Amino acid sequence: MRNISLVLAYDGTNYHGWQRQPGVVTVEQKLRDALQKILNHETKIYAGARTDKGVHAMDQVVNFLTQKEIAPQNLSRGLNSLLPRDIRVMAARDVDEEFHARYSARSKTYVYCILNELPVSPFLIRYVLHWPHNLDVAAMKEAASSILGEHDFSAFKKKDEFYRNPVREVKKARVTKRAGMIYVILEGTGFLRYMVRTISGTLIQAGQGKISPGDFRDVLASKERERAGPTLPAHGLFLKKITY
Repeated sequence: MRNISLVLAYDGTNYHGWQRQPGVVTVEQKLRDALQKILNHETKIYAGARTDKGVHAMDQVVNFLTQKEIAPQNLSRGLNSLLPRDIRVMAARDVDEEFHARYSARSKTYVYCILNELPVSPFLIRYVLHWPHNLDVAAMKEAASSILGEHDFSAFKKKDEFYRNPVREVKKARVTKRAGMIYVILEGTGFLRYMVRTISGTLIQAGQGKISPGDFRDVLASKERERAGPTLPAHGLFLKKITY
């Protein structure tokens, strides 16, 4: 039995997230359908991350098992000939039988993109949050530094969603500005649902001066979702990299 890993990039605009669900179009379903045509059998796909509806990916990693004899480069070409143009297989390779796209991952990096200028290009609007008002990036950076390390991130999770253990470790939290684009970059061992988008929304409040960096730390410590800022729209979020 072969264990094959794929690296995918996709525009999440037209999809109801990664995970297969009845009655909606998802990235996993499109990949599963294409794989079945090539392999002539159904296969279970394991993904490194489960992106939500509208979220994009630059480096989604998956693996699956098959006995089919097909070279990885031919598999990649075949899949790309069957997949929609907004889903691409960037690489394919055989991996050790112990490799698991989700459980072997050491960390995941997400980037939220905020366009902080006027006007907004029509070629960017699907991939950024357009925020034309002034933001204090230094305050956003100071606030972001408080989430480094292990914390209970209940204040930034999806409202009313229960987690047996809401503690996660954030290994990197950066806010950078290049030209008119602000990037919120978070690397962690795992994330709660909506966590990156809600942290980013609360950082915008810090950038507006509505809360101080100290207030941001208090929101984190409170573990109360009601005290955090808004969950930003999905279209500004990218799964940038999964590290193994």
